[in-house]
Amino acid sequence: MIGAVDIGGTKIAVGIVDDHGHVLSQTQAPTDPHNYAAGLNLIGQMLRETASTAGAKLSGIGIGSTGPVDPIKGEFGDVDFLPGWRGKNLVNDLAQMFNVRVALENDGDAAALAEAGWGAGRNRSRLIYVTVGTGIGGGMVFDGKLYRGVDGAHPEVGHQVIDPSGPACSCGFHGCWESLAAGPAMVAWFENHAAADNPHRAGITGQRICELAQQGDELALKAVEHEAYYLGLGLANLINLFTPDAIVLSGSVMKSAPLFLDRIREVIRSGCRFVPVEKTQLTLASLGENTNLIGAARVWHYRFSN
Repeated sequence: MIGAVDIGGTKIAVGIVDDHGHVLSQTQAPTDPHNYAAGLNLIGQMLRETASTAGAKLSGIGIGSTGPVDPIKGEFGDVDFLPGWRGKNLVNDLAQMFNVRVALENDGDAAALAEAGWGAGRNRSRLIYVTVGTGIGGGMVFDGKLYRGVDGAHPEVGHQVIDPSGPACSCGFHGCWESLAAGPAMVAWFENHAAADNPHRAGITGQRICELAQQGDELALKAVEHEAYYLGLGLANLINLFTPDAIVLSGSVMKSAPLFLDRIREVIRSGCRFVPVEKTQLTLASLGENTNLIGAARVWHYRFSN
């Protein structure tokens, strides 16, 4: 039984996951981005509560966290959302608290491991996981191994430049994939193209745009087409670079995947002429709302179960 900890910028989710990837109990609470000590104590309390609810004794703890982390040292890096957690070592602290082995990965890598081991990417040698929501992130699992860059760095797929004349991105470039195709980019496009008297303009969200598109709203359909086009460009780049067996799509935008997939596939086919694009399966994540918790548990299995 693995204690799973999913750390986001606004909430921390904790659960108990068995060795088949089933969540037996879970809870969540708001994240205090400035007070690491309080966060550590909260995580400890939540782990004890969920273990008690599941009637489980912890075999280990796996952590998936937003932002840059050092999976080897177990430390948080320069995480914008968690300024008070920078440089803290949650792996060592939880290991001392519970006397078990603990592993940490970026949450995109954790979810990639989950889909590769227990989800839509099973039996796939080369898997790329992409989540499209407030931002764009993901992870890569090749031949059963999580891809790491120099110093164990996590590849930032959302910051490939698609259009250098595009909007500014927090990474320092203009026109990154994230700035053009994440959920807020679709909202910004709608707001910029909606007439001042458009009844849907005020307070529009990505979810509402998708609902309007399903109802046949002309501007919403154009926003969806624009979104799908840029999603397709970024995915085509990944296919041309890595020629994976499968790309698994997740995130809040992909909850409305039927609106986007046909156009995405059309864009990919138009720009991947020199690789066997027909052998790359484009599929949706299969682990549902618990992907991040399951991914956190999978981090422990990936590091220690062999």
